[in-house]
Amino acid sequence: MRTEDLNYDLPAELIAQMPAQRRKMSRLLIMNRKTGSLSDRIFGDLIDYLRFGDCLVLNNTKVIPARFYAQKTTGGQLEGLFLYEEQPGRWQVLIKNSRKIRSGEMLELLGHDLTPWCQAVATKSGQEGQWLLAPESPGDALSVMEQIGFAPLPPYIKRTKGDRHAEEDLDRYQTVYAQAAGAVAAPTAGLHFDRPMLDAIEKKGIKLAYVTLHVGIGTFRPVQTETLDEHPMHEERYEINEQAVGVINNAVQSGGRIVAVGTTSVRTLESVAGNRRIHAEKGKTRLFIQPGYTYKIVDAMVTNFHLPKSTLLALVGAFAGMDEIMDAYRHAIERRYRFFSYGDAMFIY
Repeated sequence: MRTEDLNYDLPAELIAQMPAQRRKMSRLLIMNRKTGSLSDRIFGDLIDYLRFGDCLVLNNTKVIPARFYAQKTTGGQLEGLFLYEEQPGRWQVLIKNSRKIRSGEMLELLGHDLTPWCQAVATKSGQEGQWLLAPESPGDALSVMEQIGFAPLPPYIKRTKGDRHAEEDLDRYQTVYAQAAGAVAAPTAGLHFDRPMLDAIEKKGIKLAYVTLHVGIGTFRPVQTETLDEHPMHEERYEINEQAVGVINNAVQSGGRIVAVGTTSVRTLESVAGNRRIHAEKGKTRLFIQPGYTYKIVDAMVTNFHLPKSTLLALVGAFAGMDEIMDAYRHAIERRYRFFSYGDAMFIY
């Protein structure tokens, strides 16, 4: 498939810069795959489209406050993104404008109040575009990031250093059911659920199952090759435990639908599915779902509106039909839906 077939024009003002005032008050575009019909609702109405016996599968990864600020001894300002701890005291990070840094240079990491917090030595990493940081701090990376980090918002959400929305972002760029720390981007379809809505869904007889896929930085990278087949798919870590497997397989056996919340849940389920069943597993996936793929376990999905020329748009197109999805996106643009991470959602069934 040509990458250009995933392209569309989006007015810049439709890229959501802030979340909806209340999580479940985002808009929801309902898409029926059989009839092709589209309905404009609000997210809280999703419960009307879920049936007794269905299973809602959610990704419980927890977003690390991975964005941080630093400065050179000369006073030059830097912004970084923590990726993972390679070994105790050695972080893999991305740093903006890193060509200004010399390998072996001492940097000052800044706290939430943007005052010096601790020093760290920066050296070139063996991985392209990445750096190794060795902070002079006794804590593990996750505890340090809790003290100095900010929400790792994607680049199309504009924030400045010291932005007044920083504290709100730490809350709203996180699902209410987040548990397993490890993501550097949010599973954004799940951001629309609040606790009362999840409780109401369970009371209706819909089962909830939690899987884990730690969303990586690769989720933001557009496809830059001429065709999808040439694109090197990014790798992400996932885990499905026996409890989730039991809930999901029982729902299938009882005739319920498997409703995946977000492309991350879709990728996780499809990575371990076969013959309408899944199994417990922990590992890494490079599964690239694109038009022509046959879904094994997912019957319906909740998903946000994705970037042009993205692997996530290809995944949704493989589920609902590429032409149909592009028609739905045109509908959403005409009706001024809000797009991307803090934007509105679709329910496709």
